[in-house]
Amino acid sequence: MKPRTADKIATGVIVTFSSVIVAVLLGLLGFILFRGLSHISWSFLTSVPQTIRAGGGIGPQLFNSLFLLVLTLIITIPLGLGAGIYMAEYAKPGKITGAIRLVVEVLSSFPSIVVGLFGLLLIVNTFGFGFSLFSGALVLTIFNLPLMVRVTEQAFRGVPKEQKEAGLALGLSKWKIIISILLPVAIPNLVTGTVLAAGRVFGEAAALLFTAGMSTPRLDFTNWNPLSPTSPINPFRPAETLAVHIWKINSEGLAPDAMAIAAGASAVLVILVLIFNLTARWLGRVLYQAFTASKVMK
Repeated sequence: MKPRTADKIATGVIVTFSSVIVAVLLGLLGFILFRGLSHISWSFLTSVPQTIRAGGGIGPQLFNSLFLLVLTLIITIPLGLGAGIYMAEYAKPGKITGAIRLVVEVLSSFPSIVVGLFGLLLIVNTFGFGFSLFSGALVLTIFNLPLMVRVTEQAFRGVPKEQKEAGLALGLSKWKIIISILLPVAIPNLVTGTVLAAGRVFGEAAALLFTAGMSTPRLDFTNWNPLSPTSPINPFRPAETLAVHIWKINSEGLAPDAMAIAAGASAVLVILVLIFNLTARWLGRVLYQAFTASKVMK
């Protein structure tokens, strides 16, 4: 076979596979949005769900998902950044470093149901946090830490060596080089890791069944005391997230419009993920330009 013919065949196969993947993704998004957009309204987004009667909403579940995202990222980002920076800049090659990388890889491959049961036994029961947003955030941190550590390490290792050497030539300390030279260049990749971690938070259901719970107490959105059991910002209260709510409706929903509620909630979940992705990438671009004085980020 001639090289030019082989090149055309390989290009055609790659384009075909890429087109199939894009078509499947667009079809999935289109199907979810087509079924659910007609059910979305302000009342649907803000009202409480109904067990038997029609007309329930997803207000508490929507707030719980966003609040859980914030809690999880507050825990995950500092730990992931610190561990990734250590692995990239401070850890010396050896058995200990290899063992740490092995642990990170093993954590990333754990089934969510296993991690959920681990959270139930250790965080919920042994530590006594109960079914709460905080327990769910800790379990989701276990999922997201391997991803953040790997992304951070690769982002810092991907910075050109010449930039680091230039900092050393100027007499900068290692920490100053990290925060002034390496971190600004690595921000786009760090934003990507954060987006992937956030997607896991929005979509996870199995682990949260055993840690955050499947019910939400009656919330008083005028009560902002974080220690009150009816306060929406109390991290130690049970909280049913949007993904768990969708699963619960599809499996045991008794309301006559249960399927419509599930379709609308699914559409809202997809829209949330898209908005968060676009916002995070925009913020990463702004930070990159601010730190590097660059007008264009390739």
